[in-house]
Amino acid sequence: MNLATNLYNRSGHSFDLLNISEPGEKNGIPSNQYLVCHQGKGVLLDPGGFGVMPKVLVNMLRHVQPDQISAIILSHQDPDIVGGLSTWLELVDTPVFVSQIWLRFLPHYGISRCDAFVGVPDEGMTLHLPGNWKLLLLPAHFLHSEGQINVYDPISKVLFTGDIGAALMPEGNRSVFVDDFPGHIPYVEGFHKRYMCGNKAIRTWLSAIKDLEIDYIAPQHGPIYRGSAVKQFLNWLSEIRCGIDLLDETKPFNGDNCYTLT
Repeated sequence: MNLATNLYNRSGHSFDLLNISEPGEKNGIPSNQYLVCHQGKGVLLDPGGFGVMPKVLVNMLRHVQPDQISAIILSHQDPDIVGGLSTWLELVDTPVFVSQIWLRFLPHYGISRCDAFVGVPDEGMTLHLPGNWKLLLLPAHFLHSEGQINVYDPISKVLFTGDIGAALMPEGNRSVFVDDFPGHIPYVEGFHKRYMCGNKAIRTWLSAIKDLEIDYIAPQHGPIYRGSAVKQFLNWLSEIRCGIDLLDETKPFNGDNCYTLT
């Protein structure tokens, strides 16, 4: 599926979902890629793996040209986010912002332009951009990555959350937005219990974002939260037990599970 969805577009400022890949596309997890634009300049958020790049690029070109990209921001280090970065850096001459703890790992993706990387400190940072606007790069550590970054756009009031809020949707479900959060829980619960580190990390993150005005929560997988679903999701997340909270409930090692090479 090649969808682009506008979340905000006023006075020369826009926030767009550029692409939703199909479940199983390129044998990978479906993912979202976003573009924030202001007065003819753009910032790419999690540009994605190599397989989705053509669709992302086509939709991006409807808004800005490669030489109008001011920055790329990576929420964390996974291949569904970084896999296509070496090709993107052949098209755009721009800094790439990522948690400082991943700077020495990203060259293993075959990225030669390591001088493009800017390490984001653990406490986050404010990114001032051409045209007198800014994005807030907020820490969301251990949710699920040890160096996870969220991006908040104060103009559109969109919070890009990376894997927080991610949903594993059934094949054929093409929902772009979450409007019925109780009905959405089965698609997010298993992912968050397995991939999020623990409730302490969640509550630390919730404290960090509590004063933000949020109209949309835009995750890297699955539909976007809007309206009442935003608060409902945050309230639900505050109570979930996940990750290390559940270690005492996991099954012990079972040597009967075997794989035999022939």
